[in-house]
Amino acid sequence: QVQLVESGGGLVQTGGSLRLSCTASGGTLINYSVGWYRQAPGKGREWVARIYPGGATDYADSVKGRFTISRDNAKKTVYLQMNSLKPEDAAVYYCSTSGGDWGQGTQVTVSS
Repeated sequence: QVQLVESGGGLVQTGGSLRLSCTASGGTLINYSVGWYRQAPGKGREWVARIYPGGATDYADSVKGRFTISRDNAKKTVYLQMNSLKPEDAAVYYCSTSGGDWGQGTQVTVSS
C-alpha cells in the first residue's frame, strides 16, 4: 500500500493548461498502473486516463488529444498534463493505483 498526494490544481482560463502530479510515499509505483479520475459537483467519479507499468496509456474520449499522462518512476510520480482546458474539465482530480490506493484529490477550476 502506498500513500498518494495530488498537487498542481488551481484556477485557469478556458484554453489554458495545468500539470497535475501524483506522488507516492511509503512505497513505489513502479509495478502499478496509475489512473487519473475526476469528479465534478453533483456527478459521479469519471475515469480520465491511465498509464501502465510499461508506459502504455489509455484516455477517455473526452480528453483524448488534450491530456497527456506520464510517469517518472524514479520520482515516484505520475503526471497529467492538461491542455486546451474547457469549463467541463472542472472537477476534483484524483489519482489511484491498481492496488486500490487513492489520493485526496486536487481541485481544478476552469473559468469561461
